Amino acid sequence: MKKHFTAIIVTILLVSGALGVLGSVYASPGRTDANGGHTCRTNCAKYGLKDGEYHYHNADGSITKTPPKTPPKATEPSETKPSAPLKADKLKPPANGKLSVYFLNVGQGDATYIHTANGDDILIDGGKNEAGPIVVDYLKQLGVKDIEVLISTHPDEDHVGGLDTVLQKLVVKSVYAPKVSHTTDTFKDFLLAVKNEGLTIKEAKAGVAIPLKGVTAKFAGPTKAYGDDLNDWSAVLHLAFGKTSFLFTGDAEAKSEADMIAAKATLKADVLKVGHHGSNTSTSAAFLKAVAPKYAVISVGAGNTYGHPKKTILDRLASAKVTTYRTDTKGTVMAVSDGTKLTFGTVK
Repeated sequence: MKKHFTAIIVTILLVSGALGVLGSVYASPGRTDANGGHTCRTNCAKYGLKDGEYHYHNADGSITKTPPKTPPKATEPSETKPSAPLKADKLKPPANGKLSVYFLNVGQGDATYIHTANGDDILIDGGKNEAGPIVVDYLKQLGVKDIEVLISTHPDEDHVGGLDTVLQKLVVKSVYAPKVSHTTDTFKDFLLAVKNEGLTIKEAKAGVAIPLKGVTAKFAGPTKAYGDDLNDWSAVLHLAFGKTSFLFTGDAEAKSEADMIAAKATLKADVLKVGHHGSNTSTSAAFLKAVAPKYAVISVGAGNTYGHPKKTILDRLASAKVTTYRTDTKGTVMAVSDGTKLTFGTVK
């Protein structure tokens, strides 16, 4: 028993000695942080440290008291300057006896107002939900009392979102939309607003003409069903007044574009409303050649997260010598036709 007790005492002394040797090298290590540093707990004065003073150990065994520099704090998203809320631009009323087309600035979305020389009013899309009151503001600025034709190109929120507000605030006489549905509350709100106004939706598809005096308005697409691909379901409208013409494409993408070309739809136009906010999924080289526009308008929001419009599309338009206007840089874009000549104006 005495032998065992003696062995235990010797072991304790050996361990204590070992710890003493380690202590002569490091000043009470304790728990280190991410920099390898810690605060001193014991034997501090021996190493020129105060109790609780932060320090860390260099590779050569020396001690440094000054903490390493920390990288600058990253800017939190909440610290970024919020963008100003979108407001309606101040617009000039349409000219009498001319066709006036307003590519409305509604941020990241689409909304186009058309006033014909005969006095009829057409609205294509209404931007996002929050754009509804802004679109109504635009229409009231322009003296619109009622809308002869309202077109929903497809159920995406940034196109159909504001249309329920328009239906509630203004008298709408007819509604056109492709025969495709969606399960979102935004689209349901649109359908409910149409029903509440006692209207039924007329199908927008290739070959359907809109009965309006003084202009030729006919849908070039969609030419077929596209399943769950809502963009390719987009109603594409060709509008001609005298010798001038426009093509409004919604978000139609390359597949729908190819189908319209194959169906020999009337596509040639002086002004192209560029598909899908300038995404590279639309405005294929073949489609641009078929339309052969002199002017193009891109409806797009400043600083959008999609990277619209894409450089590929801007370069393609430039190579084709197309004069391009953008709502994110110019605000609302206005095109006026007297039947022979086109003039453009912007608010910025």
